[in-house]
Amino acid sequence: MSIFDVLTMLGGLCLFLFGMNVMGQSLERRAGGKLRSLLSKLTTSKAAGLLTGLGITAVIQSSSATTVMVVGFVNSGLMTLKQAIHVIMGANIGTTVTAWILSLAGIDSGNIFIKLLKPSSFTPILALIGIIFYTFYKSDKKKDTGMILLGFATLMFGMETMSDAVSGLSSIPAFQNLFLLFQNPVLGVMAGAVLTAIIQSSSASVGILQALAVTGQVSYSAAIPIIMGQNIGTCVTAMISSVGANKNAKRAAIVHLSFNLIGTTVWLIVFCLIKIVFHPVLLEHPVSLFGIAAAHSIFNVLCTVLMLPLSEFLEKLVKRIIPDGEQPDTKVELDERLLNTPSIALEHCYEITADMAKTAICALKESIDVLRNDSFELAASVRKKEEKTDHYEDILGTYLLKLSSKQISESDSAEVTKILKVIGDFERIGDHAVSLLESAEELRGKNLVFTALAVSELDTLCSAVNEVLDLSLNAFLNQDLKSAVLVEPLGQVISRRKEQMRTRHTLRLQQGLCSIDAGFVWSDLLTNLERTSDHCSNIAGCVIDMTHYNMNLHEMLRNFRNDSEDFQQNFKIYADKYSLIGMES
Repeated sequence: MSIFDVLTMLGGLCLFLFGMNVMGQSLERRAGGKLRSLLSKLTTSKAAGLLTGLGITAVIQSSSATTVMVVGFVNSGLMTLKQAIHVIMGANIGTTVTAWILSLAGIDSGNIFIKLLKPSSFTPILALIGIIFYTFYKSDKKKDTGMILLGFATLMFGMETMSDAVSGLSSIPAFQNLFLLFQNPVLGVMAGAVLTAIIQSSSASVGILQALAVTGQVSYSAAIPIIMGQNIGTCVTAMISSVGANKNAKRAAIVHLSFNLIGTTVWLIVFCLIKIVFHPVLLEHPVSLFGIAAAHSIFNVLCTVLMLPLSEFLEKLVKRIIPDGEQPDTKVELDERLLNTPSIALEHCYEITADMAKTAICALKESIDVLRNDSFELAASVRKKEEKTDHYEDILGTYLLKLSSKQISESDSAEVTKILKVIGDFERIGDHAVSLLESAEELRGKNLVFTALAVSELDTLCSAVNEVLDLSLNAFLNQDLKSAVLVEPLGQVISRRKEQMRTRHTLRLQQGLCSIDAGFVWSDLLTNLERTSDHCSNIAGCVIDMTHYNMNLHEMLRNFRNDSEDFQQNFKIYADKYSLIGMES
């Protein structure tokens, strides 16, 4: 084997790893919605978690990536440790798909139809289709499809290049002796673990083993322990990912390591006993590409069969390794590990934004309760919720900007823009909650009172604001267009009532029925309630606008007011519902 063969082998390895990475990332982007759907179906059921891990790994072609995602999910509270255990088990089976795809390169037949299944036969066609999709289509989905095909073609070309480069090794005695050495099961496990830890992908290390298998010098006796070791080596990625994570996330990484260590130890002992007692002839035969794929699948399935009934034991074990302690009251954070899976990261952003929305709306309603019912015991709660919305806006804004710099689909990009728009409105609603609270505290502190008519008017306006808060929250959380289209007409009624109430109060001031100090507080109250309604209108407008994939919010609202008969009808309904005493709607 010359230096040129070595360089060719290294080039093939680089293309193989690059193609696998490109294909995995493109599959992930292309299947973003499906990944979110799989995540949403997670339950405490063992079967559901197992199938979810299997499905996600089969899609993104990497158990390491899936496990890193799981660590991120657990760290972010999207998944419990119990769910994570089952998903990790499923991921170990899902990663075997890659080996079966690569094993197609071993097809050798004169039959033209069977020969068409060989990657070298159809890879050039896939590459041609891929470059057409990537170059000539503008749709992100089409481009991602093109990159999947190009990534697969590059992967297979790298695989064939490696195989051709190492084929000469079959006649080198040192290479033969090396794999005779690996027939020692412990050394084989160590070799597989080290190689996989270095390249951080069990799928890739299996592919390298398959490339070496074409020399005919790799026996089943040497290959099986190496495959077992690869499962241990792949745990390195998750362990690195868990650094800086919370206790449950660290436990999830240790579950991955424990699962593979226990499974490998048990089945390695069984393998050694079979080898010593029965001396199967098969173990001395050269392993084929299909044989490696089969051994990889059988081993991972056996590990899962062994450990699935022991999932509760695994959970207790890792809790003993990392015991519970006093948990500090830390603020919610967004896990940057999930940025490598943009569709899932976006789902987490939406979950946090939904919590922000509920928090802001609740704060505003509590401040109205303080104002209407003197419920000053809610003051601390209002301020705490406002601080929480400020924190949410900071972390979401920063995180979403990082997410938008990733390669994400057009629909995900529109979703990022939508969330960036609404978090500002929710944060301002939290601010208005504190402003209303401060006005209520000023009224009490200065012993200021409004007239009975003013109190009645304020009660009407507060009721209208409570309803517009409910409508906008439901519109955002459930993407409910029926609620969204009702927000703007109600908001216009609130704006009109605010002006009428301001005018009426001016008349009361002129008649000496109300003090000037009370008038200042009155003006602040009306302004904060109206601006709250304006932010609700922005939120609902964003929901409506997303259905048309057009983020020109102000133009959409203007057209909606001017052109819609439904708007006029709903406006009249709300005007009648929230009419002021002694005033026509």
